[in-house]
Amino acid sequence: MKSISELQDIASQVRRDIIRMTSQAQSGHPGGSLGCTDFLTALYFSVMNVNPDHFTMNAENEDVFFLSNGHISPVLYSVLARRGYFPTSELGTFRKLDSRLQGHPSTAHNLPGVRMASGSLGQGLSNAVGAALTKKLNGDNALVYCLCGDGELQEGQNWEAIMFAAAKNVNNLIAVVDFNGLQIDGTTKEVCDLGDLNAKFEAFGWQVLNMDGHNMDNIISILNEAKQKLANHKPVFIVMKTEMGHGVDFMTNDCKYHGSVTNAEQTEKALSQLKETLGDY
Repeated sequence: MKSISELQDIASQVRRDIIRMTSQAQSGHPGGSLGCTDFLTALYFSVMNVNPDHFTMNAENEDVFFLSNGHISPVLYSVLARRGYFPTSELGTFRKLDSRLQGHPSTAHNLPGVRMASGSLGQGLSNAVGAALTKKLNGDNALVYCLCGDGELQEGQNWEAIMFAAAKNVNNLIAVVDFNGLQIDGTTKEVCDLGDLNAKFEAFGWQVLNMDGHNMDNIISILNEAKQKLANHKPVFIVMKTEMGHGVDFMTNDCKYHGSVTNAEQTEKALSQLKETLGDY
């Protein structure tokens, strides 16, 4: 089990990876990736039961994670590489022709750690519900986790999955929303106000928790509480408050960096704010 300080060090290195990957490719989505770094670090290095050395698509007796907001692939790729799913040197191929590290996760290239092609927003939660039901039918006690974007919840398919999961008591599913309040065209409130997500998910029959997405202690605590709440035979939804671009001052809370990358000067400035802890790829 990693200590909080060890997890924070890993997260710092993952943020460096994100900046370098998107800068080198001059393409990608760094803002949301930086915002979800602490969560994914905690999930893969402390909370989930996974086996990077023997990756299988079926994930029998192993926890599963689905990244529904697939545009934040840089953070997923970095965490997977740092966890040992594939060599960190491969991070340098991000978004290159024929790379396994495409702009959105793809199953076509057999990249270890990726079990769903994602990026068509609104579909991930449906896939997660299906995987969770499969585990229940197979007598597999492992859990399924899913991360969605807040703007993504404007897609109607999510709400069909949300209703279905509660109606069928899918109590091996923990869904998390990256609630940074920003999407590519501005704030979620301006584009299509999400309203009270806590009240909405409770009304749909889910158990709801709130989490500080940049407090490693709180992330670990809330995820463990979520696992315990599954004993109530209902799925769990976590509203995770984050900042887009967290960790780099000029990128923080700026929706420009949803899909814009840093130039050479900005890259150096960003990297100067992030401690190198595990060695750059």
